Amino acid sequence: MPASPEVTRLTDDRFASEALLAPGLVLVEFTATWCPPCRQLAPVLAGLARERAGALRVVALDVDEAPLTAARFKVLAAPTMILFRDGEPLGTLVGARSGRRLREDLDRMAA
Repeated sequence: MPASPEVTRLTDDRFASEALLAPGLVLVEFTATWCPPCRQLAPVLAGLARERAGALRVVALDVDEAPLTAARFKVLAAPTMILFRDGEPLGTLVGARSGRRLREDLDRMAA
């Protein structure tokens, strides 16, 4: 995923402290540099992070750089997104989607 000030890039070492131990909602995108749909999703996630700043934290984890975490959550495809609340997974989304659809899916999972 291209660098974005709105989306924090994580590693296996930082995943627990920055995603699982973070209070509130955290959207984790499991991504890869070789993944065209991930590149298409990057600006959507950056916009979502800006729009929902304070209510939702958006982080990205490259599956090639963080294979332990990807395996732990049984990520088999990129992009995969998992929404967490207070460290507990609420749901998983696989594949790129429009901003509108992503917002609808996240709102449904967080309700």
